[in-house]
Amino acid sequence: MRTLAYLVVPLTAAAMLLVGDQPARRTVRATGVIRAVHSVTVLVPRIAGLGGNLTLATLIRNGTSVAQGDPIASFDRTNELKLLDDSRSRLDDLDHQIETKKAEQTSNAEGRESALQQAESDLKKAAIESRKGPVLSEIERQKNEVKLADAREHVASLERSNRYHEDAEKAELRGLELQRDRQQRYVTRQIKNSELLLVRAPIRGMAALENMWRNNSVGHPQEGDQLWPGSPLLKVFDPSEMEIELTVGEPDGAVLVKGATATVHLDAFPEIAFHAHFASASPAATAALGTPVKTFSALFVLDQSDPHLMPDLSAAVDIEAPQ
Repeated sequence: MRTLAYLVVPLTAAAMLLVGDQPARRTVRATGVIRAVHSVTVLVPRIAGLGGNLTLATLIRNGTSVAQGDPIASFDRTNELKLLDDSRSRLDDLDHQIETKKAEQTSNAEGRESALQQAESDLKKAAIESRKGPVLSEIERQKNEVKLADAREHVASLERSNRYHEDAEKAELRGLELQRDRQQRYVTRQIKNSELLLVRAPIRGMAALENMWRNNSVGHPQEGDQLWPGSPLLKVFDPSEMEIELTVGEPDGAVLVKGATATVHLDAFPEIAFHAHFASASPAATAALGTPVKTFSALFVLDQSDPHLMPDLSAAVDIEAPQ
């Protein structure tokens, strides 16, 4: 008769027994939380130039399936739309001022050019008159020379004045253009703020509302709530790929190797079992402050998708090391 040999070992969760000549597979019990492999947390938008809470206008129902780009929430945009209209009106006014100023400067430049041409014509006439000096009396000759000098000075004065006027007009026009450009940035910012207040799904998946403190209790946000910018609003996760994040005691860390499998039992649905395979683990065991017990963090990817698999569900996991 064949005899069975037993090896006495310490009774731990990862004990290995020798049955006959073959070792039993090592099994470790751990606990963990279900997570989505692909998940994005959607925050209450931060609006540039606007402080204070935002009023939630619409919100998608919890558990609704969405496609990427679908609207999932919106906030009151009354103030932003009013600011946008005011900014656009101011921008149109500045555009009109610039066009008016350009037309005015063009007219002034033509007037100055005409005056300069007249002065140059007078200078030419004075130069012609000064050539008659030999046949004129001394007084007439001196008068013509004075007229010629005055004409030259007038032309030079107009040329200097025209340059100064052109520089001043360019600076004035540039100032209006800078105001217009700054106002254009205001309009762009208001448009972006208005778009941010309409929140869209970043990925395809299912919406899961976040819990937050409201009305002296913890619950899901509701339409009409005043929400602080940057606070979590909801999560959008892909239910087709789920994983479980768990902790394993340091003595049992040897099972966290490539090829390890696990059986997952949800605490909420203990009659259902799921299979998972090892994905990754922390390289070193860590311990919470004030306790000597160290654990490894590990991820196992579930091999099935099921409507019962939802984020944040707790579960018991039986990990089996590879043969």
